[in-house]
Amino acid sequence: MSLHQEFDSIASLRKALEARKISARELADSALSAIQARTDLNAFLHVDPALTQAQADVVDRLLAQDQAAPALAGVPIGHKDVFVTQGWRTTASSKMLGQYVSPFDATVVSRLQNAGAVCLGKLNCDEFAMGSGNENSAFGPVRNPWDTNAVPGGSSGGSAAAVAAGLIMAATGTDTGGSVRQPAALCGVSGIKPTYGTVSRYGMIAYGSSLDQAGPIARHARDLLELLDPMSGFDPRDATSLETCDEQANEPGRIRAQFDAAVQVQQAAGSQPLKGLRIGVPAEFFGAGLAPDVAAAVETALRQFEALGAQRVEISLPRTELSIPTYYVIAPAEASSNLSRYDGVRYGHRAAEYGDIQQMTSRSRTEGFGPEVLRRIMVGTYVLSHGYYDAYYLQAQRVRRLIVNDFQQAFSQHCDVIMGPVTPSVAKQIGENRDDPVADWLSDIYTLGVSLAGLPAMSIPCGFGGARGNLPIGLQLIGNYFSEGSLLALADQFQQHTDWHQRKPEHA
Repeated sequence: MSLHQEFDSIASLRKALEARKISARELADSALSAIQARTDLNAFLHVDPALTQAQADVVDRLLAQDQAAPALAGVPIGHKDVFVTQGWRTTASSKMLGQYVSPFDATVVSRLQNAGAVCLGKLNCDEFAMGSGNENSAFGPVRNPWDTNAVPGGSSGGSAAAVAAGLIMAATGTDTGGSVRQPAALCGVSGIKPTYGTVSRYGMIAYGSSLDQAGPIARHARDLLELLDPMSGFDPRDATSLETCDEQANEPGRIRAQFDAAVQVQQAAGSQPLKGLRIGVPAEFFGAGLAPDVAAAVETALRQFEALGAQRVEISLPRTELSIPTYYVIAPAEASSNLSRYDGVRYGHRAAEYGDIQQMTSRSRTEGFGPEVLRRIMVGTYVLSHGYYDAYYLQAQRVRRLIVNDFQQAFSQHCDVIMGPVTPSVAKQIGENRDDPVADWLSDIYTLGVSLAGLPAMSIPCGFGGARGNLPIGLQLIGNYFSEGSLLALADQFQQHTDWHQRKPEHA
């Protein structure tokens, strides 16, 4: 067992470090050993013990000087391989960037390091974050710790698998259409996608610029808070970073303050901590495509919230089915634009043999990009081409606005939070959809609308299913804009009364 697994939360680990019961270097070395022992999961792409130990030694020196420990002092984490990092390679799990090392850190990386977190390395993901199962990595699929023949979910599958297996306490991920929530659900851990623009995208390799948002993955809701709070805040280097009129809302601390206020309200309510809370349950989330075991687990979770005082309200999100074609027009269009920079000229893979510059670019992209990335680039290029832009891309943007309106009508008239499943089924077997790659796109039906609307949402464990009853199921909590702290408080309340989040795979 890795040393950090002896602690049930980041808070308890921090207390042990402050009391000198353990050192950051000891934690780092123990985690590195655990990672080496579980290479079968293929969760980590690049580990550099010297870099990790150097960060841990900085934390230990601060503690030795009796200086106030940073919020995440010594906490072992990993970064999804779409965040650029100094020292560690940043490949986006693609041959196109197979040996790339960035000269600077992403804002998310630097903020977490400044908060004391110790990076263990870079985590496997779907290539350029394009996928729902983490089978599209150029370096092989990540395996689910609950069943190593099953997918962990994508695209942040390496992040979720590493946390579920106990290799690290937390990890960063990115969510474009569900890529934090889905792997968290399929691996039995917790993950949150904040409001679009809450966390800086500077230094995050772009897939869909109007959709990509960074978020943390951890075992508990309170651990998510420990990461998300320092990660968030306005960044002038990111044109999509939100700057509000309230200066305090632009700084780290907003989410923690909101969480603390919600917890105080819950505590004051006594045995019915969620009394007055209206939970919207969309009829469209419980149609024919939802597996019975997932539906049963979600229903049990909803009853637990009702037992805590919440009121269930039936609502409708009528354009749920339209979120799939809408997303798979907009996201590939943005990907087509973003990935045009990989031309073999300045950086990235360059073909060994070519005649002129046009042939060099064509061959470099053909060799460097995997089939799923090429598929989405082709779709995106098509919908942006002359004669099709109005018919597809502009129409998709109009439908996107209608999807936003559906959510806002639900929040303004019917409910305070929306709950439902994250995925239609438990984790599928690796290679199950190999002959029908578009089938994976359908598994995003409950998460895409949230991303199109830019809303915050999270996944928390709520049960198990599958043929052997050993595969995790996630519950999705969707909030209105800037309600991350309130969502985390609701999740924390649920986790105080259930133990799904405490269950671990056999070898974790």
